[in-house]
Amino acid sequence: MSFWPGAFHQHRREASAATRRLYARVELVHTAVDFGAAVSFLIGSILFFYESLQTPGTWMFTIGSVMFLMKPSLKLWREVQLYRMGKTGMLAERTE
Repeated sequence: MSFWPGAFHQHRREASAATRRLYARVELVHTAVDFGAAVSFLIGSILFFYESLQTPGTWMFTIGSVMFLMKPSLKLWREVQLYRMGKTGMLAERTE
């Protein structure tokens, strides 16, 4: 049994224009964060060649690590939003 029944289903991505936009935007941000993390780790690695720059290098690794943490967080947020978008009709019926 899945943790969140109905979440992480592929068909939710194509359910409407709004879900397609959400999916595309999160994918774009996810790619930018991935690129930023890679650049941070590359710069941090270069800075570590110089003893006087090891502190900034450590910060670059820390920034890259935070970005790598953001990647699954973005995807989880997107899937929760898509799940909610698919359930709005049922939620509206409950309030009536």
